[in-house]
Amino acid sequence: MNLRRDVFQAIADPTRRAIILLVASQSMTAGAIASNFDTARPTVSKHLQILTECELLKQEQNGREIYYHINATKMKEVADFIEPFRNMWDDRFNKLETIMKKFKRK
Repeated sequence: MNLRRDVFQAIADPTRRAIILLVASQSMTAGAIASNFDTARPTVSKHLQILTECELLKQEQNGREIYYHINATKMKEVADFIEPFRNMWDDRFNKLETIMKKFKRK
């Protein structure tokens, strides 16, 4: 059974976000990734499986090793989805700052 996971559910987990940050700068094997965490390797493998299923990470085999690397296209899709919300909140905070400055002067 091929299970499709929700990308936002995947990045809701702090360990998975940490894994994404790790592989953002360089490809890493599962063992190298696991060595950065204080959890069992099967737990890290499950996180890698989830991130791969939702296409945030890609796997690349090099000899006997499988390297994980960031899928920039999918990360851009996530960023593009979030961007309008960031802009909306920036605008709201800027308006609040303007109001607070006016209030301080009085």
